Amino acid sequence: MATAVFFHAHPDDEAIATGGTMLIGAQRGHRIVLVCATDGGRGEAAPEMIPVGETLADVRARELRAACDVLGVSRLEFLGYRDSGMEGEATNDDPGCFWQADVDEAAERLAAILRIENAQLITFYDPIGGYNHPDHIQVHRVGKRAAELAGVPHCFESTMNREQMKGFADDPAWAETTDDGAGQRDLLEAELGTPAAEITHAVDVSAVIEAKRSAMAAHRSQITDDSVFLRLPADAFVRAFGVEWFVEQGAPRSGEPYQRDIFSRLG
Repeated sequence: MATAVFFHAHPDDEAIATGGTMLIGAQRGHRIVLVCATDGGRGEAAPEMIPVGETLADVRARELRAACDVLGVSRLEFLGYRDSGMEGEATNDDPGCFWQADVDEAAERLAAILRIENAQLITFYDPIGGYNHPDHIQVHRVGKRAAELAGVPHCFESTMNREQMKGFADDPAWAETTDDGAGQRDLLEAELGTPAAEITHAVDVSAVIEAKRSAMAAHRSQITDDSVFLRLPADAFVRAFGVEWFVEQGAPRSGEPYQRDIFSRLG
């Protein structure tokens, strides 16, 4: 069996975007390695979620380890950068944040892990990082460069199906789970992810959807019980998170019918 490395920006991104695919890979006997670029310290959390003497980054690291246990991750590594915060925030200028990192330097940190693991597959984000978060955009740049440096043969961009996301704007299940219906609709109607016609892989993770939901719930400081994600009814949750979307670099982009298995590349 082979090693697959999943490169993500913050704790909880892995569960939301690729948690089902990671678990499926682990169940097939592949070694699943998760690399998290930042400490997630710029997230939002209620004060009572952070124990005295700890930081939010401490809490999120512990939550990530719990999610990894659910998802069958064999190795977890942090790349060592601070969370950059949302697009346009002053924290984007922090010299120690991921957004400010030199791409080649950060890529070499990741490439060192890829070489040690003899990684045959890596995932990172699409060029806009799904929704233009600085750290997500940087994950694309750094992940792509690291794969080049380490010679990883199979590279996939984790993405969202743009048309599917826009369709959720008219799904009453989403409107009923948020107090900010207008804001939620604006987000869902934005130019998120990748157009459906440019996606190569749609991985059905419905068979492991409860484990995926448990991994998301492990990130309690960010995904609370009353969050829009966990308040979705079971059927709506499957519609939203039961397929994980990827674009294989170097493969023809023709949309449907999608390929269904990124691990088929590993033999």
